[in-house]
Amino acid sequence: MYLPQYHCIPENDKFWGKGFTDWVTVKNAKPLFNGHKQPRIPQNKKYYDLSKVEHVEWQAKLAQKHGIYGFGVYHYWFNNETNILTRPAEILRDSTNGYVKYFFSWDNANWKRSWSNVKGNDWAPIADDPKKKHVGPQILIPYILGTETDWRNHYDYVRTHFLSPNYEKWNNRPLFSIIVFSEEIINMCECWNRWAKEDGFDGICFIFQNTPSDFKFQDSFLYNYEPHYVGWVHPSFETIIKTWPQRIINKISALMHINRKKGIMYYDYDKVWQRLLTYIDKQDHSNVIQGSFVSYDDSPRRGNNGSKIITGATPDKFRHYFGEFYKIAIQHHKPYIFLTAWNEWGEGAYLEPDTEYGTKYLTAIKEVIHYAKI
Repeated sequence: MYLPQYHCIPENDKFWGKGFTDWVTVKNAKPLFNGHKQPRIPQNKKYYDLSKVEHVEWQAKLAQKHGIYGFGVYHYWFNNETNILTRPAEILRDSTNGYVKYFFSWDNANWKRSWSNVKGNDWAPIADDPKKKHVGPQILIPYILGTETDWRNHYDYVRTHFLSPNYEKWNNRPLFSIIVFSEEIINMCECWNRWAKEDGFDGICFIFQNTPSDFKFQDSFLYNYEPHYVGWVHPSFETIIKTWPQRIINKISALMHINRKKGIMYYDYDKVWQRLLTYIDKQDHSNVIQGSFVSYDDSPRRGNNGSKIITGATPDKFRHYFGEFYKIAIQHHKPYIFLTAWNEWGEGAYLEPDTEYGTKYLTAIKEVIHYAKI
């Protein structure tokens, strides 16, 4: 999974100050306890700008070199008036190098202030000036699904990507992931399927994130985003994951086994991975794409206000656990593994080289794939 939040756009300038990107959040991170590794620093201080072709191409080449097949790029189409952070995906679309494939993961939710109680994504809460709390709009950019005319407008944009040879297709169907599921979205999906067939595809391969395993829509996939779907959840709750909202499960799980201190929830790397491996070994739903993860620490974005931090991660541990994960995925004939993440620096979930471990996490991926083929 790939975050495009590393180039300047007018909306970020307006909401959080001139020149704001996720690098600002990453650079300003503070250690919250003894041994807390913050801020995270890219190797050679490569604070890239994803509006530049050479920087996106560098990422793609590096990924291919280490066995990464492609990027699931977050897609921020809010409504007919607002489609932002488009530049990195358009560079991947137009590339003639063919280093990696890519597809869209649609973050279909409002952008909102961190203090707002409306539904949506407050992806940069620490950038909200506390002195301005409860001042200004609660919703920064509204998400509006709209009607068929709006769906067609949205389709006409993503179609320019679907037609690229670099955009991933499964059985001649472009992949398109939807993060927030709703019954209303199914009507849009049916229209998109029809229009895709008119464009010569066999429909669209929709992927619905964190959706109950008994949900079915044509030949779509479900996607368990990690470490959020299984990683935060205690194994004894596996049976009710299917029916209870994830937020309720998370709260119960936190009360039972999470070390909570000063507004931060701490998780042990080994325990989270062991829980995930136990879960996927028992679950073999053919329509589920199981997520994986590198590590997690969203304190650069949230500080001590509700951060989730996984402690104890190392490249050697990742190589071991991801190796076990990969073997199970192969045994279950999974077409893809979606990994959190290529470059979520603000959530401590990244494969890109840093000053502490260099390329060791990427090397771990390469070695796992290599030895699985022997």
